[in-house]
Amino acid sequence: MCLAVPMQITRIDGDIAHCVAKGIERDVSLMLLQEDEIKLGDYVLIHVGYALQKITVDEALSTWELLDQMQAEDDLRA
Repeated sequence: MCLAVPMQITRIDGDIAHCVAKGIERDVSLMLLQEDEIKLGDYVLIHVGYALQKITVDEALSTWELLDQMQAEDDLRA
């Protein structure tokens, strides 16, 4: 199973964006989003170091809510 994680862009340097989510920071490639207008504060889905898709803040929050629910259920099973 593949998983893309929503992150917010905090800095852009050419084709590399510094992103943050839930205290985790990563530098990711924007090469796959060359056709999109990407700016500071945007949310993107990240998979293996690449931004795959620009998303809305509501989509990012909804995805994090689902991931938190999955983690909570997994913790209950442990």
